[in-house]
Amino acid sequence: MRCLISFYSCLMLMFTLSCGGLPQFSADLGKQVKHNKTIRIPYASITSYFGYIEPGSEADELREGKKMYYLYLWIPVVAPEIGVRMLSPVAGFTKPEKGDFISKAYAKKGVDDDTNYFDTWVRVERCLTALSPGDITKPCMKWVNLGDNDDSAEMPKNPGGNQYNSLMRITSTPDDPLKSIVRGMYRIAFTTFKRGEVKGSFLAQVGAPIELPRVAIAKTPDELFQSVTASEAN
Repeated sequence: MRCLISFYSCLMLMFTLSCGGLPQFSADLGKQVKHNKTIRIPYASITSYFGYIEPGSEADELREGKKMYYLYLWIPVVAPEIGVRMLSPVAGFTKPEKGDFISKAYAKKGVDDDTNYFDTWVRVERCLTALSPGDITKPCMKWVNLGDNDDSAEMPKNPGGNQYNSLMRITSTPDDPLKSIVRGMYRIAFTTFKRGEVKGSFLAQVGAPIELPRVAIAKTPDELFQSVTASEAN
């Protein structure tokens, strides 16, 4: 039965890639290497955010000589691992589905724009002082870097034919409080690494090998707080 499932998963992945869609988003947890091939289990939980950066837009912060933009992430429970990936542009690869987070800018300009895009670079950071929804809108006193990624061979090429999209996986380290994936607020920092400016549509996805209820992604802490409190009220 497991062989049949693995064979079916491979067929689906090949079909997705051949049709120009997004490849399967899968975990490090439980991965196996057989015949020099890495076999991964698909993430059980995937949360998507569709965004759009206007050409020439002001960055959220200038860091390390780069214009840095942020997305804020709420993880409601402890997780053994999370994966974060970013794709630009979105058109031609996928479209929003029910339950996805969609920015107003994407809905207005990003749906069909495959001309503006950027070389994605992502970093995931955790706020050590935001452990409950009430902490989300407070100034974060300490951000901890959990890792970053520039180019991933697992991601589709951009319209320029370059494999400049990003994917990273973060394994929780229970014996290191600074590297643990716990309940709280996180930040996805993104910019363009090699050249050009951050512009156009993008898709940011967060995956986990377990079901994560009420995960939220937003452009600002205020928007994240509104989303989290609305979700917990239902």
